[in-house]
Amino acid sequence: MKFRTRSREEPEINLIPFIDVLLVVLIFLMLSTTYSKFTELQLRLPVADADAQRDYPREVIVGVANDGRYTVNRVPVGGRNAEQLAAALSDAAKAGKDSVVIVSADAAAPHQAVITVLEAARRSGLQQITFAAQSSAQADAR
Repeated sequence: MKFRTRSREEPEINLIPFIDVLLVVLIFLMLSTTYSKFTELQLRLPVADADAQRDYPREVIVGVANDGRYTVNRVPVGGRNAEQLAAALSDAAKAGKDSVVIVSADAAAPHQAVITVLEAARRSGLQQITFAAQSSAQADAR
């Protein structure tokens, strides 16, 4: 008795249903994922560990209080706008355009107050600006 040999077919994997299932899972994960928004940042500024402070012979120190008041070389500025601050910076810059503006802002000072100092320095033509910060050892001592 002679048996017929059957032709062997290679098994075939159908990928289309597999891709459909993966796409459904992907869509489900995309729709169910919550995106976290960083609406509040808890920052403690300014603290920096730097080398010894340099002595600037032509420095103009601008102080910014936590309520937005300004001082230029420890002399209070009458207003809180950029024009009055620019006039005070121009008067205090004895070295002219080569003066260095040191912004010494309180950690709780509004960001807008610091930006106003930068705008006033630009209007006065002062281009060298640096920020004062306390070291972390000084911050821990307080």
